[in-house]
Amino acid sequence: MSILIGDIAPDFTAQTTEGEIRFHDYIDGHWAVLFSHPKNYTPVCTTELGYTAKLKPEFEKRDVKVLGLSVDKLEDHAGWAKDIEETQGAALNFPLIADDGTIARLYDMIHPNADDSLTVRSVFVIGPDKKVKLKIEYPASTGRNFDEILRVIDSLQLTAKHQVATPVNWENGDDVIIVPAVTNEQAKEKFPEGWNELRPYLRMVKQPGA
Repeated sequence: MSILIGDIAPDFTAQTTEGEIRFHDYIDGHWAVLFSHPKNYTPVCTTELGYTAKLKPEFEKRDVKVLGLSVDKLEDHAGWAKDIEETQGAALNFPLIADDGTIARLYDMIHPNADDSLTVRSVFVIGPDKKVKLKIEYPASTGRNFDEILRVIDSLQLTAKHQVATPVNWENGDDVIIVPAVTNEQAKEKFPEGWNELRPYLRMVKQPGA
């Protein structure tokens, strides 16, 4: 059964490059990104892991714990980690899970019509409440855009705190939308500086805290 947005992210215990972890304990109270890789020593994955390592300060700034997953043995991760550092200029600085396929199937990361043994490029963003806030899936041939993942995390964290939504192509600092559930009277209290009402259902306002 597939995991949907709003579901509790399934818990698991796994061996990683940073020791054994129990997922729910590891991410407790934090945001998390769990993303899968089809296989060790593959070119696209190598570039993704190197870039994610470079983004560690950005994830930490957002209180996000990052975990990678590959359906390979733990002893195979060390050599690949060396390749990642040498070719991408960044050492692996987050746990890389060694999975025998159990976690991949638990998270529905294996799509038989694409490949019956390797994972697709799945991304799960999980909130401090351990619920899935976002899921994205890419084919094995296409590298992910981790700048976009950061952008979505910014939106998720902002909208979790304020009664707003982010419009198309929103970037951190841009105007946002007052959600329809907020009446104009309530909006006057929340947004005393006012807003731009394009339609009664489309009210643009300066991003809170920007």
